[in-house]
Amino acid sequence: MKIPFTPNARRPDPAIEVLDEAFLPLRLFAAGVEQLATGLAWAEGPVWFGDGRYLLVSDIPNNRILRWDETTGAVSEFRNPSNNANGHVRDSQGRLVSCEHLTRRITRTEYDGRITVLADRHQGKRLNSPNDITCQPGDGSLWFSDPLFGIASDFEGEKAESELTPAVYRIDGATGELTLQIDDLKGPNGLAFSPDGKTLYVIESRAQPHRLIWAYDVDGVSLSNKRLLVDPGCPGAFDGMAVDVQGNLWCGFGSDGSADADAAVLDGVRVYNPMGKLLAHIHLPERCANLCFGGAKGNRLFMASTHSLYALYVNTRGAVT
Repeated sequence: MKIPFTPNARRPDPAIEVLDEAFLPLRLFAAGVEQLATGLAWAEGPVWFGDGRYLLVSDIPNNRILRWDETTGAVSEFRNPSNNANGHVRDSQGRLVSCEHLTRRITRTEYDGRITVLADRHQGKRLNSPNDITCQPGDGSLWFSDPLFGIASDFEGEKAESELTPAVYRIDGATGELTLQIDDLKGPNGLAFSPDGKTLYVIESRAQPHRLIWAYDVDGVSLSNKRLLVDPGCPGAFDGMAVDVQGNLWCGFGSDGSADADAAVLDGVRVYNPMGKLLAHIHLPERCANLCFGGAKGNRLFMASTHSLYALYVNTRGAVT
């Protein structure tokens, strides 16, 4: 489905709703929301490749990864089939690491194009459907969420029985050992580290009555001091997130599908400071699933939003681009 979009000519762009004056230094007065591509079935997992000046984004139900070229604006297929790939990250050596729903595994694309399986089982049982992934600052370990979404239907993977409790795992950067880190969240989804790597943020996307963001202290391989960072207090759906160099959280947002949810109000991106205070809402015509920073200076926010890819220049840079 292609979504019609007309950029707003007014500045500041009224789509960027400032909810706290602390957001004003992060907003570029002359920048507005742009639509870079449309026609996807469910856009997810954007990841920036500055060395090639392109962005990869998953189109999960269509079983492909698309490539948007910054130099030409062209969109092409990077990988088809993609095994219903969802989230992506670049590892400490710049290689693409992907969460695959269909094969229920984490894979790495080597420099020569070969695919290496990093994880597909825990204690002999198959993973559910790896969803989102992030690279731990400092040691290069990979942390990923493993909810049921890809095995719940044939839309984003293949319907199957779960063998493991939904959880968050860590793949050691040196040994490749897979360890269970969190198993008490309903639908663990987006996750990201603070710029210094001392805090891990995890979205609980099936929490009731509202979806939540939790924060954990990180000491190498250990997590402690679990605390609630954000309860939106509304029927809004957190999904993926990105962190800027100042520690602010830029979170994909939209309706959770409940009867009292107004998608037209909720769809977009919500921005929170490191203490969980709401700073702004970037309104989009579609629900935003995931996002990342990129561009030549790391100051362009790319937003994978249902059927389209949007972008916005901001006055900060991504902690990871």
